Amino acid sequence: MLQLSPEERAMLSGELGPGVRKAMEIVVALGRIYGARRLVEVGSVQVAGVSYRNLGEAGLDFLSQWADQGVRVRVSTTLNPAGMDLHAWRELGFSEIFARRQLAVIEAFERFGVRATCTCTPYLVGNVPRLGEHVAWAESSAVSYANSVLGARTNREGGPSALAAAITGRTAAYGLHLDESRCAKLRVDVCCPVQSLADFGALGYLVGKAAGNRVPYFVGLEGAGPNALKALGAAMAASGAVALYHVAGVTPEADMQDTLSRDHETLVVDDLRPAYAALNSDVRGIDLVWFGCPHAGLEEIAEIVWLLDGRRVGTALWITAARDVRQQAEVQGLVAAVEACGGRVVADMCAVVAPMQELGFRTVATSSAKGATYLPSHAGLIVRYGTIAQCVEAAVSGAWAS
Repeated sequence: MLQLSPEERAMLSGELGPGVRKAMEIVVALGRIYGARRLVEVGSVQVAGVSYRNLGEAGLDFLSQWADQGVRVRVSTTLNPAGMDLHAWRELGFSEIFARRQLAVIEAFERFGVRATCTCTPYLVGNVPRLGEHVAWAESSAVSYANSVLGARTNREGGPSALAAAITGRTAAYGLHLDESRCAKLRVDVCCPVQSLADFGALGYLVGKAAGNRVPYFVGLEGAGPNALKALGAAMAASGAVALYHVAGVTPEADMQDTLSRDHETLVVDDLRPAYAALNSDVRGIDLVWFGCPHAGLEEIAEIVWLLDGRRVGTALWITAARDVRQQAEVQGLVAAVEACGGRVVADMCAVVAPMQELGFRTVATSSAKGATYLPSHAGLIVRYGTIAQCVEAAVSGAWAS
């Protein structure tokens, strides 16, 4: 039986206005569906469902009508990527019709008081929850990073439920908000070299397929850094539904008592080649080389600049990043270095939720296992998957090396 505090009952009864009531109705409905006994206060929210390509006119109308009720978010709330660069959409080839509707979506969110960060890496732009803090995040890779690397507590929220949590400051206490749900049921023994970010993505692809929505516990990844963990988690969330994982000796909850269930199964990974085979298509010519899924940080942009070494690219090269990160990269001269080679550091957007075929792209090379998983079905693109170095060489030559 879901118990509500007096303030929560007031929200539900409409005492704080119809917009707040609508939000609390969503939060309470989810709590009852999943058998929650209480609600918890959240420290921050990450909202998904931002690209007009996904929302369409019905989604825009829903947001606009809700915002018209004058409701505002109660906690720090950041926004997932849009379907285009909000500033440079003309130069990138997006149509004015799409741009007008996409900007209307952003304007609706801003009326709620949401920060238009437009990034899937809110932890790179100041939204960094504390260990054990309850949050309500949408977007699969962000949820994975928050739970696993930061040790925060969130389920994989949908777009409306995340916005409802932001308006009420509450979410239902079920799933990964509870201690018992954070216990690993699958031990993963990594018995092969995992070195590049593409290797971590390939490993995540294989484990996500095997794990489904179970919590994996990795052994053999000692020394894995934040970028590697970002790639690992994003891939598992894309190929499966993994929202939390533990890495022995690395992640904050991995070495706590009872983190690994006594009745766990064991998966041995001794070869990454099946993942590389599954994520690759037989195509040579490359229209676009895409980095930044999840959005790139400064270290990743700097590595691409170093690998380019001043060479001009022979095909389109995009690095997607949060606008705040792009601005930092601009100050450090990284944006100018990429542009001098003919590439672009693109803000605000993700190729997975953008109208990519309208831009004339048909083939793409990427070092992101998440991107390689989603691009064929979501964007209709043919994908080559490999290391950052392989992708840079494809950008320079315009073709994927054998």
